[in-house]
Amino acid sequence: MPTLSYMEGSPKIAYERQGSGPLVVFMHGIGGNRGNWTGQLEHFGRRYCAVAWDARGYGASDDSPATLKFTDYADDLRRLLDHLKAAKAHVVGLSMGGMIAQDFYGRYSDRVATLSLVDTNSGVGMTSDAFKQDFLARRLEPLERGLTPADTAIENAKALVSPHTPDELVAKLRSSLSALRVEPYKQAVRAIMTTNFLKVHPAIKVPTLVIVGADDRLTTPAQADELAKNISGAQKVVIDRAGHLSNLERPDDFNRALEAFLDRHAALASRMG
Repeated sequence: MPTLSYMEGSPKIAYERQGSGPLVVFMHGIGGNRGNWTGQLEHFGRRYCAVAWDARGYGASDDSPATLKFTDYADDLRRLLDHLKAAKAHVVGLSMGGMIAQDFYGRYSDRVATLSLVDTNSGVGMTSDAFKQDFLARRLEPLERGLTPADTAIENAKALVSPHTPDELVAKLRSSLSALRVEPYKQAVRAIMTTNFLKVHPAIKVPTLVIVGADDRLTTPAQADELAKNISGAQKVVIDRAGHLSNLERPDDFNRALEAFLDRHAALASRMG
């Protein structure tokens, strides 16, 4: 079973850890928490040291002590690797977590063994004005009207997943979205609008995997194509019958694709006892 631990400092960061072996760190999206990776901790914890965090402002982690900057997440990830006494990690990020992974490589490339960029893109800041307006409207306008994350959770959950997704998973996602804290979430939404990692891509020299759900309407397969083309040698995998949360919607297919990639490069990451 995964164990919950805390990285002290400001802010305090919660993370779960399972297994021993090469270190793999999983990072959730803007509407998630560490619980979105429970299935991956159980699967990869058999042969890897699998770690999933709550980013600052999420889950059991502290809120940001000051106005959030997107680069704060990468600094927290560096702190986490220092806390774990790990020189390098396989870095896996979904959606916003994939953007954090790109930012982390741009700032701390020597700490990255491999990158796995899941249902993500090159940054919200380089998307079309229409996409930005829709992104903000869906996430901030209901909150500005006084609604809570729980009020909009079911609608948002259904927008994230494939039409093939069973009702029980939608219910789990509703619970995850309902747990969001309003002010940290607002800060995360505003911070992600500043992201643009096109300049990072030519510098990426580590093995990179791009995974996308075939039915992802938020970070589309076309955006995944562009992401993979921008990163030299990147491999792309499309998960059929999955939307924006491919690790939850099609866990067996997702785990198979990620495991095949990680197994080829396992020794590049620090080995944890």
